[in-house]
Amino acid sequence: MLLHMTLEHIYKKVDSALKMGEPGGVIEPVRLEKDSTFTFRCYPGISCFNRCCHNVNIILTPYDIVQIKNRLGLTADMFLQLYTTPEILGQTELPIARLKMLEDEGGRCPFVSPKGCQIYSDRPVCCRYYPLGIASLRQQDKLKGEEEEFFFVVREDHCMGFKESTEWTVDSWRADQGADLYDSMNRGWLELLLRKSSFGKAVEMPEKAKHLFYMVTTNMERFRQFVFQSPFLGSFAVNDNTLKEILGDDVALMQFGFEYLKHVVFGAESDIIRLKKDVLDKTVKKIIKKRRKKGKKSRKSAKGGR
Repeated sequence: MLLHMTLEHIYKKVDSALKMGEPGGVIEPVRLEKDSTFTFRCYPGISCFNRCCHNVNIILTPYDIVQIKNRLGLTADMFLQLYTTPEILGQTELPIARLKMLEDEGGRCPFVSPKGCQIYSDRPVCCRYYPLGIASLRQQDKLKGEEEEFFFVVREDHCMGFKESTEWTVDSWRADQGADLYDSMNRGWLELLLRKSSFGKAVEMPEKAKHLFYMVTTNMERFRQFVFQSPFLGSFAVNDNTLKEILGDDVALMQFGFEYLKHVVFGAESDIIRLKKDVLDKTVKKIIKKRRKKGKKSRKSAKGGR
């Protein structure tokens, strides 16, 4: 049985990402399950309050972006420009949005104040999990949707929360922090990352597909325009109820986007979107014609070389 990533590799990758060149972040090499226990408590007044909100690498999930930009009353374009930096995510080589820290203010998060997080009820899922981390392993002999999930503790030198006596299980912590809801909302996005990661770096995604992936997973306004104000609906069959829902609901549109990417980028079947038959037939004929033309050129070249 082969694992997509070894545990040691995951620990090193996540520890490196969390440190961002700063000392003090340590991942405990102990695998936690959902019923595993740990002690932790964070509150205003604890000596290290807000220290964990500096110099951190926060990858924003699609649901994070929807919730925060709506909380701030910004368009996705404005939010992405003001608060994020696009980058390529590790071995997936897919584009994601990273939250920009304020480098001229000690690398603090732009949403943290001396009193705490200013967007606490809409904070990113990565902040909800802290001091836990989560990793997914896709096993070669497991079916779709059966990725193995496990957790680990991120213990930073400055953090006094571990000295508190409040005990949690991983599941009770996730529920208390609302991380379980965010996980369910981001499940489709994580599946896309795992799909691409399973192909390895040998399979390169075209730049056009990368731009499409970034737009669909970070910018609901632009994606909505793409669906309703382009030839999109002339090519894809989508039922009327779904169209009504995604017209005014960012979260519904986000979930639809995951299905769309799964279908057009990774070639997987979808229950809610499909290429129209006439468009599919034309596409197949075009591919066949292109291959025949390429074959003729190859045969001519081979004859010329004799």
